Amino acid sequence: MFNEKPICIVCKKEIADGEIVHMKMRYPKKRGITEIKAYLRDEAQFTCEACFENQ
Repeated sequence: MFNEKPICIVCKKEIADGEIVHMKMRYPKKRGITEIKAYLRDEAQFTCEACFENQ
């Protein structure tokens, strides 16, 4: 659960640091998000750039 790397929802590839990704997520209801990586890990679905371009 902790220290899990984000994974592409299409090809199941692990997202590397600094890699360009596309996300599907709801706009947050709350203000003042301080830990953006933790929020994205919990709330977003990642798609790597290669899979996004193939869609």
